Amino acid sequence: MVRPVPFASLTGPLGSPVDLYQGDALSGLPRAVAPGSVDCVVTSPPYNRKVAYGAYDDDRPRAEYVRWVGRASDAVAKVLSPEGSLFLNIGGAPSDPWLPWDAAREVGTRFRLQNVIHWVKSIAIDRELAGKQVGLSGDLAVGHYKPLKSRRYLHSGHEYIFHFTRTGEVELDRLAVGVPYQDASNVERWQSSGSNRRCRGNTWFLPYRTIRFRAKDRPHPATFPVELPERCYRLHGLGRIRRAADPFVGIGASALAAARLGVPFVGFDLDAEYLSTAVAALRKEGAVVPTTTGGTDRRRARNPTLK
Repeated sequence: MVRPVPFASLTGPLGSPVDLYQGDALSGLPRAVAPGSVDCVVTSPPYNRKVAYGAYDDDRPRAEYVRWVGRASDAVAKVLSPEGSLFLNIGGAPSDPWLPWDAAREVGTRFRLQNVIHWVKSIAIDRELAGKQVGLSGDLAVGHYKPLKSRRYLHSGHEYIFHFTRTGEVELDRLAVGVPYQDASNVERWQSSGSNRRCRGNTWFLPYRTIRFRAKDRPHPATFPVELPERCYRLHGLGRIRRAADPFVGIGASALAAARLGVPFVGFDLDAEYLSTAVAALRKEGAVVPTTTGGTDRRRARNPTLK
């Protein structure tokens, strides 16, 4: 089996390798890495909502799309370790709320669904319901959402992160993404926890950062904030991740999170412009192109962002 040539190979600021490939991950991922060598996958495939991607047609027949997500999970299954985690982010349209679950059921024929995490992108909290100890001076509405002009549907402020494993019994580092107890009395009640932190639970508030120019600051029609894959990596357990992967890396949020944490990473995408944006973000973070890596001149010729 011939291993594909990376679009870009970099070394992250903490010394971990980051390899980005241009191509179809369904066939390319199993060729790029050895079976069982990936311990954590955090990915977000296209949602089949007719989004204008650069090199992908996001308008498949519904049943075909569901099967395609299943085939993507087959590629992950070929490289994921026995105790590995697949964190699959999918959102649904208000008019088709079952689509994320239908796709998850398809993946569930290959893996066990161990956790369902709700990624909350925007939320409104009533001061009265938050409690006096929170100290709100008024009602709170935070985060970003896409306004929806409809008399039938509410705008969507959340997406799913389906956590799959091979057995459904993989231990997680829950306190690595935990939160302090709000009430000090709970520390004494739950002394068995061993710290002043508790499990965060399966509801994660992670808003997008405010940007001024979409084409410049976030040139991708559908991405997640870097904090999302970073939290998934920590939850799986950084000490148990030999390599992370993302078959739909886009502009590189999952790659950037891995580089910040010192986790070796491999990612795939069809679009060279998205990958170039990912390389630029990694270099801004402190990643460098190794001067002794074979094939660097060929990659530089294909990718002018490699200097």
